[in-house]
Amino acid sequence: MLFSELDAKERERLLLRLKEEYRSVKEIGLSLDLSRGKPGKEQLDLSDGLLTAVTRGDECISRGTDCRNYGIPDGISEAKELLSELYSVKKERIMIGGNSSLNLMYDAAARAMLYGVAGGDRPWVREEGGVAFLCPVPGYDRHFKICESLGIRMINIKMTPTGPDMDEVERIVLADPSVKGIFCCPKYSNPDGITYSEQTVRRLASMETAAKDFRIFWDNAYAIHDLYPGEGDDLADIFAEADAAKNPDRVFYFASTSKICFPGAGVSFFAASDANLAQIKPIAAAQTIGHDKLNQLRFVRFFGSAQGVLEHMKKHAAILRPKFEAAEEILERELGTTGTASRTKPRGGYFISLYVTPGCAKRVCALCEGAGVKLTPAGATYPYGNDPDDSNIRLAPSYPSTEDLKKATEVLCLCIKIASLERLNSEK
Repeated sequence: MLFSELDAKERERLLLRLKEEYRSVKEIGLSLDLSRGKPGKEQLDLSDGLLTAVTRGDECISRGTDCRNYGIPDGISEAKELLSELYSVKKERIMIGGNSSLNLMYDAAARAMLYGVAGGDRPWVREEGGVAFLCPVPGYDRHFKICESLGIRMINIKMTPTGPDMDEVERIVLADPSVKGIFCCPKYSNPDGITYSEQTVRRLASMETAAKDFRIFWDNAYAIHDLYPGEGDDLADIFAEADAAKNPDRVFYFASTSKICFPGAGVSFFAASDANLAQIKPIAAAQTIGHDKLNQLRFVRFFGSAQGVLEHMKKHAAILRPKFEAAEEILERELGTTGTASRTKPRGGYFISLYVTPGCAKRVCALCEGAGVKLTPAGATYPYGNDPDDSNIRLAPSYPSTEDLKKATEVLCLCIKIASLERLNSEK
């Protein structure tokens, strides 16, 4: 039944009944967490072999180089080759970092502020009036934190089923030279789970920009995180499109293996054109002599090949898929006919994006917290924590057990119903 079609007395009776149910839930004393897309213990256990992949000094040699020592600041060749095949990026374009691609993204943005980028006229920090980034929304809160930390103004761009609204993107970048970049999570986007269409990728790579030093921050975090292996989404090659459009320097590409193995011991990489790397490598050399080569070597030894990683990801999918399907079943059963929420149904990645009645997201999160269910704060998926509709909630099904996830999702649905009825009653 659509809540909006109930009369005032029916809504009030239903609200009283749901609030009594809520009080009963509070008495249970739950402590459940759907707030971050962390791998669960079962997923972490899959990579325990990394802990013993390298155990002796004579196993630490990488094509003549002792990985226990200094050297090879941009990463060992075996790791570059494996990552090149896995992500379909030329190995010559790859620089390997530490465990965190977020670290590499922050460095890239900070470096551009301090030094500018290849082909630019000046450091971005010297641009009169400051610089701005386009931010597809809802989006990844950590992207927004980078911009906020560095004083980069953020401009919301609405997401569509094929990626960011490209008409709006093209209009803004052509008119405003202060817009220097866009953050993109192009496959199974955080949080909507949308994969950019081939046309969207092509338009991003080929569009005219008022800023000649415009950069796409291509955060391909979920490139191989299919929930249904063999049936996953396809993503067009951003480098191929940029090269074809004669914009080879436009792309800064980031990824890591942190949700493939251990978040604290993954391998991240940055990829870019020859001109970009020529500008960046000397600056990076002032920052570090090199990252953890033993960690890179462990990764290569444990997985063996790109195909080895893909086989490993099928095991991840077998753990994650039932959780997503369980959450979907409960959301449909409890909310499907109420008109109180809509949601995405991702084929991969780590999140479900939930859209509740406008004006209710903060109330839903507060109710959930009161009942012992922790959610990502309402507004986190928008720059400055400000969701103009107060509607989006990011669900992260990966960390809890399936049974805990079911309990948490049922509580969430109860809170959505209560908040929606409160809203309807206040309006009518």
